Amino acid sequence: MRVYTESFSFKTRGPIDIIDITGNVQKIVTKSQIKNGIAHIFAPHATGIIVLTENEENLLNDIRRLLEDLVPEGGNYAHPSNAHAHLRSLLLPPDKTVPVVDGRLALGTWQSIMFIETDIYPRTRTVIVTVMGE
Repeated sequence: MRVYTESFSFKTRGPIDIIDITGNVQKIVTKSQIKNGIAHIFAPHATGIIVLTENEENLLNDIRRLLEDLVPEGGNYAHPSNAHAHLRSLLLPPDKTVPVVDGRLALGTWQSIMFIETDIYPRTRTVIVTVMGE
């Protein structure tokens, strides 16, 4: 079994910015030259989320509304300034694992790998991709 790890960085625009990172992840899978295995996608941030979902603007707006409704910004929180951002990131994981088949991410027809920013300011974010297999 071979293991290949690479990261990439990008900028977010602020709260509940949703960015399609599928292309970046596929480039790393291709570069790894691993044909069959898994790709693990991890965001090493306390206020970053990785999801698999359809990249459709109305759905992305629904996701934003869901996070805002479940954990409103103006709640009565003990943590200063961005407690809601940390609490939102508790609802969804900072990582996903996707099969790699014939050198391609084995995503469903409508699935994209998306990063969701929950922090209150624009940030530079990093995602680490580890590809394992043969």
